[in-house]
Amino acid sequence: MVPSSIEVVPTSPNIGADIIGVDLSQDVDDATIAAIESAWHAHLILRIRDQHLTPGQLSAFSRRFGELELAPTGGEGTFWVEGHQDVLVLSNVVEDGKLIGALGNHEAQWHTDMSYNDVPPLGSHLYAVEVPETGGNTGFLNMYMAYETLPDETKARLDGMNLKHDAGHDSAGNLRKGRDPVSDLTTSLGAIHPIVRTHPAAGRKALFLGRRLNGYICGLPLAESEELLDFLWAHCDQERFTWHQEWRVGDLIMWDNRCAMHRRDAFSADARRIMHRTQVAGDKPY
Repeated sequence: MVPSSIEVVPTSPNIGADIIGVDLSQDVDDATIAAIESAWHAHLILRIRDQHLTPGQLSAFSRRFGELELAPTGGEGTFWVEGHQDVLVLSNVVEDGKLIGALGNHEAQWHTDMSYNDVPPLGSHLYAVEVPETGGNTGFLNMYMAYETLPDETKARLDGMNLKHDAGHDSAGNLRKGRDPVSDLTTSLGAIHPIVRTHPAAGRKALFLGRRLNGYICGLPLAESEELLDFLWAHCDQERFTWHQEWRVGDLIMWDNRCAMHRRDAFSADARRIMHRTQVAGDKPY
């Protein structure tokens, strides 16, 4: 068994930490898992470098933090490791004329995963199998800090407000298959969540914005909702709240979907990027 002595080294003053001293290809004891989970709650994003994980080992480690949700199924969204339906492949690589993974090489905007669902994921684990020499980095945004640095009058205004998260578009802004373009945001489809979410383990409040496109603050006139959301997104998009992961093969990143947003930088279509991802089932925001 792996000993429960690990080192936690912050990657920035804002968000993220390295976990040093653990080999996730081996059995990991409960004390080590508890220490990693505690660090996860404290730093929102964890990086564990120099790992050599099979899809089964990645899945087994991820399950220590909760039930895993299955990779997307059906149509063009069917991308999982054979024999491991809970391990999603993210890649731009084409083999035999077909993409072997989801998302491709395009830039993704700041977002929270699947916030358009009534119960969004708790978080995800992303493992680097192949990475390009440049580009394809992943940014993370501390939504605790984004909330805590708002003016007091804005915090008071947001208290009790709910946000409808658009279910019609993906994180790149593309219309989802089978969805119609939105003509009236006040009646569009999507889950409704508190705009200020309380983390069930840490007890801290965070802005929970999901995605900007077609978001709507319930009960406000549309123009007022747009103005307030524009203000909140502009406030969040500050470098002081962020940290960017420069990927190396063997890196494992864990992010907490409840209190951190993320985005991916674009990279050359000619470069190869293959990542394996698991997703931990979450809880209803409150």
